[in-house]
Amino acid sequence: MNDARMLIFGAGFSGLRVGEACAKVGAKVFGTTRSQEKFEQLEQAGITPLIFDGETIERPVFDTIQDTSHLIISVAPPREEDTQQLDTSVDPVLCALGNHALLDIAPKLKWIGYLSTVGVYGDHDGAWIDEETPVAPSSQRSRQRVRAEKEWLAVDERGKIPVAIFRLSGIYGPGRNALKTADEGKARRLIKKGQVFNRIHVGDIATAVKAAAERETGGIFNITDNEPAPPQDVVKFAHELRGKEPPLEIDFETAELTPMARSFYGENKRVSNAKSRSVLGIDYAWPDYRTSLTRMWEEDSWR
Repeated sequence: MNDARMLIFGAGFSGLRVGEACAKVGAKVFGTTRSQEKFEQLEQAGITPLIFDGETIERPVFDTIQDTSHLIISVAPPREEDTQQLDTSVDPVLCALGNHALLDIAPKLKWIGYLSTVGVYGDHDGAWIDEETPVAPSSQRSRQRVRAEKEWLAVDERGKIPVAIFRLSGIYGPGRNALKTADEGKARRLIKKGQVFNRIHVGDIATAVKAAAERETGGIFNITDNEPAPPQDVVKFAHELRGKEPPLEIDFETAELTPMARSFYGENKRVSNAKSRSVLGIDYAWPDYRTSLTRMWEEDSWR
């Protein structure tokens, strides 16, 4: 990627790791953040920082777009739907571009990557699903994601620029994981019969996006670990690694939860990553929660 000029809208928890991985293989990487306080962190990762407030594209970002060859979007649409404006864009970047057609202002663009979520599939009662499974979002935030995916897929109607959609499972990594929660004493062991979740380490997100960007590969890819597992098993294992007693089991039905937390348990599915492995040629370095948490604990990379 020595000649690549990459712009990442939303160089946060995932976007920063993607940019860092691409910078290491020679790409010139720019990344947006809402706060100048994040500039030093981005610069340490090899990313040139820019300000994007989620609404207005200022001149430095606009000028960067003009020379961008690889564009990555890691900015979420609003969580709540505006049912009165279903014919307008929900993606913040496309909204900020306004009347400017992306391909008119980015003549060097070769590839687009959009970071989405497996939440677009909705609930499948624990069954296995893959990229051929029709989307069936059950929440407003997931319906917004479906709309944003479609908007990016429609950017190039002539089909000359590959667009990759990365549907991510629950993201974890340094400072955001079950070991950290256990350390803070905030873990809860909720029990809901038959419930499983997939997860994805931020390092594997970076590997997958970098692979697609290098190959300029388009399509839809589930970026997720190999082993969907009950959430209470992850909590227990993290505590055992730390030599701590796991919290008592709590029945999901009677637990006090926020509406947001309860809604996550309304979707139960097992997500396959076979396509990402075969098409992108990647191996997941963090393939399941036991391997991942053990490695993070031994490397002291969980903090």
